[in-house]
Amino acid sequence: MSRKYVLIILLWSISLWAVGQVQEEKDWEISPDVHYRAFWMNTTYPGFDFRSDYALGMSLNLGAKLSYRKNWHFGVGYRMFGNVFSSEFWTPDPVSGRPSRYEPGLFDLKDPQDKFFGNLETRYLGYEGAKFGVNIGRMGIDQDWINAQDGRLAPTVIEGLHTWFRPDDRWKFSLWAINRFGVRGSSSFFKPGESIGLFPVGRSEQGSPSEYAGNTHSPWAGIVEIDRIWKEGWKLHYSNTMAANLFTTSMLQIEKRRKLENSSWVYGVQMGYQSGIGEGGDADPVVRYKNPDDRNYSISTRLLWKPRNWTLHVNYTHVDGKGRWLSPREWGKDAWYTFIPRERNEGNSQLDALTAHVAYRLKNIPMSFYTWGGLHWLPDLNDAQSNKYNMPSYRQINFGMKYQPENIKGLDVHLMLISKEPMDSEGLTNGQIFNKVEMLHFNAIVNWRWE
Repeated sequence: MSRKYVLIILLWSISLWAVGQVQEEKDWEISPDVHYRAFWMNTTYPGFDFRSDYALGMSLNLGAKLSYRKNWHFGVGYRMFGNVFSSEFWTPDPVSGRPSRYEPGLFDLKDPQDKFFGNLETRYLGYEGAKFGVNIGRMGIDQDWINAQDGRLAPTVIEGLHTWFRPDDRWKFSLWAINRFGVRGSSSFFKPGESIGLFPVGRSEQGSPSEYAGNTHSPWAGIVEIDRIWKEGWKLHYSNTMAANLFTTSMLQIEKRRKLENSSWVYGVQMGYQSGIGEGGDADPVVRYKNPDDRNYSISTRLLWKPRNWTLHVNYTHVDGKGRWLSPREWGKDAWYTFIPRERNEGNSQLDALTAHVAYRLKNIPMSFYTWGGLHWLPDLNDAQSNKYNMPSYRQINFGMKYQPENIKGLDVHLMLISKEPMDSEGLTNGQIFNKVEMLHFNAIVNWRWE
């Protein structure tokens, strides 16, 4: 084990010893921040000769949080990753000629064969008062288009500044200034432009393989947010996400919650607009990420009903305009109501998606079951300018189970089975099937947190 691993474990052990020493002082408090995750992933293609891939990965974050007078905070956490065993998912599938796009995300995207590595995941200093707060350093994030996308061994985190101001209980104003991204499954932090292209890059507007990986220039990203709450159950959320030299994306979300005697309803609408800015990542159109002339809009709606132990909602999204709606997959999942885990719909100029979700929580056992179903109509496969990832229109079904035992605090187990099928399988090539449709994908996740 290298000296840096020994050092971080030693520092964390000292912090735990210090808990008993300083908690007697009223002004100081130290608490551990430990997160263990085991993740089994398996991808198969029943009826096809594609290779089945699998991997069992484990990660352990060792950290601590030091608080002074409940306002000042300092946090640090070092995460270690291990590939317990797996298929050779980093090699091309013999039939399609492509590696898997799922299992590599568990490990180091720059070096997927690395069996053991680590990353200083969090390191921040912050102040939190009744009306104002600020954090600076490496920290978690969960915003509209930049978020944890917590579907692998570790979440995506950022390095930068986050500040917020709450003048009263109704209003909140937030600002994020991002200098670097710690993309999930990576061992390094990257400038915004450098982070784009770690995930599969799809096709250029001309139909050839995209070449923007390593050629995208964007020194910073930022988010401005406004939140407003009304007593009548109305809630407004506005965000503008800007990536220098790439794009700006605005999203307005309005929701109304109505409470009844034994149930509640939520009606929601999201309206989005995106445009390219600057050079789109590079002055050369052949290697740029985003066409500066792109102009897109979106509308997404939700109707949610919660009777007793049930949660049911139906969602619809429409995207249209000129050029592709793009949001780096390295930065987070889609913000639209129709998002279903393990697939995204950015990268298209037009989109219609209809999804439904049903979940039930048992009364006497801390266990819940859910299912997602969705129909996703994408642009024609031959239209590379409108369909970046060469993805056919598809239907997706997810089945899941979550369990949180009451006698083991901080433990939860999550099982999920995903099926994706094309709406029309006629004439599909191997490259339009592998990693995309005609597939079964299974996840088994064990989490344990000590905070």
